[in-house]
Amino acid sequence: MTHVREHRSVLARAEKTLLIRIASRLPSSMTSDHLTALALVAMIGAGFSFALIDTVWWGAAAVVLALAVNWFGDSLDGTLARVRNQQRPSYGYYVDHVVDLAGTVVLIAGMGSSGVMTPAVALALVGAYCLVSAESYLATHSLGVFRISFAGVGPTELRIVLAVGAVFVAVDPWATIAGRRLFLLDVGGVVATAGLLTAFVASSVRNARALYLAEPLPRSQQERAA
Repeated sequence: MTHVREHRSVLARAEKTLLIRIASRLPSSMTSDHLTALALVAMIGAGFSFALIDTVWWGAAAVVLALAVNWFGDSLDGTLARVRNQQRPSYGYYVDHVVDLAGTVVLIAGMGSSGVMTPAVALALVGAYCLVSAESYLATHSLGVFRISFAGVGPTELRIVLAVGAVFVAVDPWATIAGRRLFLLDVGGVVATAGLLTAFVASSVRNARALYLAEPLPRSQQERAA
């Protein structure tokens, strides 16, 4: 699938330089498919670690490690293909995003089953994530531009927030807001859901306007005759 990747997150430039350096040093036996599979396994591991975070002492450390491994695999698979000039645009786009969807659903399911996040909040977060993903994929198909970040926040920044959140939850899963004790993951989940819905609305309006201007309404026969 031919499209332009637009990545304007806070860490995007430094991350790109680092990824190219790493990719150029990877052994030839390692392929993009290996990295994609590694990313999926790591995200599943992060989900299971989140599910255990309130019952085992190593839960938070496992989440942080799994997210780091997921970053390595997910960020490097496409970079490696480009460095080696082995791009498979349609295959890579499809598989990468199927893996992202499956991995993220497992991750949030793990958070929702952890005992320190309300299942309803986890469900809302999954729904918002799927809305944003669907809109992004439709926009890529319709406009030929795949936007990876929104308001300076991309996948890497989100992983960092999740890792920090896991450490805080392991220390104390509660937050006090306006005199009420709430699960810290619930607070984060609500904020994330609101952010995703904002991104969905903003992107939908922007892309619909761009397509409307690119494809103006055809004139009627009467207007053409006049």
